[in-house]
Amino acid sequence: MKTIYLAGGCFWGMQKFFDQFDGVVRTEVGYANGPDQAPSYEDVCADSGHAETLRVDFDESRVSLAELLKYYFMVIDPLSVNRQGHDEGIQYRTGIYYTDESMLPELRSFYQAEEEKAGAKLAVELEPLRNFFSAEEYHQKYLDKNPGGYCHIPNQYFSMNK
Repeated sequence: MKTIYLAGGCFWGMQKFFDQFDGVVRTEVGYANGPDQAPSYEDVCADSGHAETLRVDFDESRVSLAELLKYYFMVIDPLSVNRQGHDEGIQYRTGIYYTDESMLPELRSFYQAEEEKAGAKLAVELEPLRNFFSAEEYHQKYLDKNPGGYCHIPNQYFSMNK
């Protein structure tokens, strides 16, 4: 089992999107790489410095890190700074955060390829996970509980694996 942390704008849609893929064993939304104290959602919305982030636990025998990164880049604008869709603010920044140093060569290689494809420097952070605080329970699986909720990810992306 491996874990990667992906900040891709609003975490509601990120969770619903990644939950559909075979090999994704568990997801959890939370707040990452801000100050070392657990924020509330209100703190995050008031620019605490944390990014809305999805923790993805995956079985690498069923889905590779490269596949997860390919999916990630499908649903973000990698050149947008602190914004995805209509959501704007530091908590909506994009980032790939890792805890396993052995992932770094593959992460760097994939990142560089995406940068070449974009023809510009990416706004996506690529750095070690400094901290991750689980979001409040009502945010977990939010779009399953509230199917009409807003998300920058188009609805057709939520049923790619069906």
